[in-house]
Amino acid sequence: MDSPHAVHLRLGRFSEAGRIYALTTVVKNRLPLFVDLQLARLVIAQLRLAQAEHLAQSLAWVVMPDHVHWLVQLQDATLSTLMGRMKSRSTRAINSALGRDGALWQRGYYDRAVRREEELQGIARYIVMNPVRAGLARTIKEYSHWDAVWV
Repeated sequence: MDSPHAVHLRLGRFSEAGRIYALTTVVKNRLPLFVDLQLARLVIAQLRLAQAEHLAQSLAWVVMPDHVHWLVQLQDATLSTLMGRMKSRSTRAINSALGRDGALWQRGYYDRAVRREEELQGIARYIVMNPVRAGLARTIKEYSHWDAVWV
């Protein structure tokens, strides 16, 4: 069941080309699907496709077992278009791989506009260090589902 607060995530949402956003989206029922390397790679392929299609430039991302953090600079898409494409395409790919159908992601997503340039590397570090803080790896080098433009 979706959070009763999901509708509030959309209130006041504004997409601006060139602006940088920190995005988070969560797997429905927080199922840890992305402990499976193949499924994590299917999501990563969609993050890379969004960049190849010039929807957004990926600055940093990490695929956690049950959610994704993504730092992007919007290009030729709104937040809604970017997240809608990533979520729908990854859902199709993962459902095909698992031989299932139905929703993969919780409705909605969290976004935060980054206001100051000097925050970027700190936000990127925070994003990619999630697996270490969660106890999934001792160092980020031990975790394979992340990337950042500063590396």
